[in-house]
Amino acid sequence: MKILLSTDMEGCAGILNHDDWVIPQGRFYLQGRRILTEETNAAVAGFFEAGATAVTVIDGHGAGGIDPELLDERAELCRGPHPLGYLGELDGSYAALAFVGQHAKAGTPRSHITHTGWFNWIDESINGISVGEYGQSALVAMELGVPTIFAAGEEALAKEAQALTPGVVTVAVKRGLQDDDGMIGLDTDGYRAAKLGAVHLAPARARQLIRQGACQAIRQLNRDPGSFGYPAIKPPYVRLARFRRKGDAPGFTARDTHPSSLRALVNMPYTPVQ
Repeated sequence: MKILLSTDMEGCAGILNHDDWVIPQGRFYLQGRRILTEETNAAVAGFFEAGATAVTVIDGHGAGGIDPELLDERAELCRGPHPLGYLGELDGSYAALAFVGQHAKAGTPRSHITHTGWFNWIDESINGISVGEYGQSALVAMELGVPTIFAAGEEALAKEAQALTPGVVTVAVKRGLQDDDGMIGLDTDGYRAAKLGAVHLAPARARQLIRQGACQAIRQLNRDPGSFGYPAIKPPYVRLARFRRKGDAPGFTARDTHPSSLRALVNMPYTPVQ
């Protein structure tokens, strides 16, 4: 049983803000990588404990978030450009898709370091369903017939995952404190600085819960694979995205379509319409 585990940094317990913790020039970046890698190892341990036979970790953080030397030796690490683009390693040979360190999508109330891709997103939807990074990946998995079984990250992400992919096992390791009220007019830098308040679990406690949740997800998959759901969405696929002002560049809306493939759509560049 092969599991694909997609990782990000901003949703981990102990990642206190963006600029200090998740970019290479940040003063706590190396510590942030260790925090993510240890949360990842907790999920890997839970998967193997419940019967997984292989785990591939996709380091999905833009600047890189996994410390290869600290990664559980049973896992493989995928990083860098892939011929199939976003989440390209995923195929039908995997029994499930899972997430660690994931944050909520842009515009989510009570979320932390909130964004989709970057802080210039206002919202993105596919066939009218609002999605962030989690949703984009989950819809690719849906197209391939791979269930999404586990998601660890902030509390707002756990709620987002449960709404989009019912049945998914979630673990919330921190909760954001600020709503998005009045933030629609912020530019990219303003939004980047706006959503930095959160209450965190101790990292050691977060790891305990992640291991337990990962184990629970595999057992649920073995017991009742049909318990993991996806939204009802059919081709053709239409992606609409709204973006904030970024420096001197004004905000804009983008619209793109694909007649048959969600994977192809999420890998397409954004085409401005206004």
